[in-house]
Amino acid sequence: MSWMIYGANGYTGELITREAVRRGHRPILAGRSRSGVTALAAELGLEARVFSLEGDAPETSLAGVTLVLHCAGPFSATAAPMIRACLTARAHYLDITGEVAVFELAQRQDAAARAAGVVICPGVGFDVLPTDCVALALKEALPEATHLALGFDGRSSWSRGTARTMVEGLGQGGCVRQNGALRSVPLGYRERRIDFGAGVKLAMTIPWGDVSTAFHTTGIPNIEVYVPISPARLRGLRRLNRLRWLLGTPIVQRWLKRRVDRQPPGPSADERATTPTCVWGEARDAAGRLVTARVQTANGYSVTVNAALGVTERLLARPTAPGATTPARLMGARYVEMLPGSGILRID
Repeated sequence: MSWMIYGANGYTGELITREAVRRGHRPILAGRSRSGVTALAAELGLEARVFSLEGDAPETSLAGVTLVLHCAGPFSATAAPMIRACLTARAHYLDITGEVAVFELAQRQDAAARAAGVVICPGVGFDVLPTDCVALALKEALPEATHLALGFDGRSSWSRGTARTMVEGLGQGGCVRQNGALRSVPLGYRERRIDFGAGVKLAMTIPWGDVSTAFHTTGIPNIEVYVPISPARLRGLRRLNRLRWLLGTPIVQRWLKRRVDRQPPGPSADERATTPTCVWGEARDAAGRLVTARVQTANGYSVTVNAALGVTERLLARPTAPGATTPARLMGARYVEMLPGSGILRID
């Protein structure tokens, strides 16, 4: 079967491409940068296709392709046209986003995906596969859970693509799920102290994709996601709430993204090898019963490479019921344990 990595010349796309080739795969490499895509394809002896998702009929460039692993962000701009192209071309759609709006968009395509006979499953990288597995494990341990908190503690730097997405989110504020509905909240909306697996730390809520995916995976109606933060940074972030209108303006967004583009493309191989991630979750039911889960994984970018390829291999290897789904629903709660560098997912 022919499959495609779109955005293959980006930081994470190239990591995935090289690991795919090491495993014996021959993906089609694609993207809109002719020089970047063709150079990588020539080096690895792979087919290259150059096309833009903003152009006319990108689905024509998916001829003969049975699956697309979409790695070109910001997904707020690129996911919708690629999903449409995949539905028309009858190709499975996977991506590595962590953006709430993209997950919600994917769920709205469930009927179309079923009609096309394909799977739509965004978030098959670190965003959000490990936390989605934790969410499902907690749901299985406490079936009547009404509240779910998830989080992670990773010390790795960000790639440019991730940093650009975070810049876009500054003007939008935070997001949680309350009583089944997504709710916009201020930056640094809620704080608590959490032991992610390496000692208790101050943590704050962030608008991570799980406020969407964990709901569709578990049905739990109240969901928050946390990361560690210092008291000083939390105070500074909360002060930014008064400037959110300004942070979202085009001129400020361009200035911030230019600063991002001057940073290194992403963490080095040494940094990835020495910065594992602690993933945590907590579920609570109406009677006050509490269940906690923890698992340590490899660096987030290493998780993304191995998780995304694992899901790709699963869909290429055997038939799967079509429709829009989530990573844990597709792969199971314990899939995170199978990834290189992961430990046991422990439930307390």
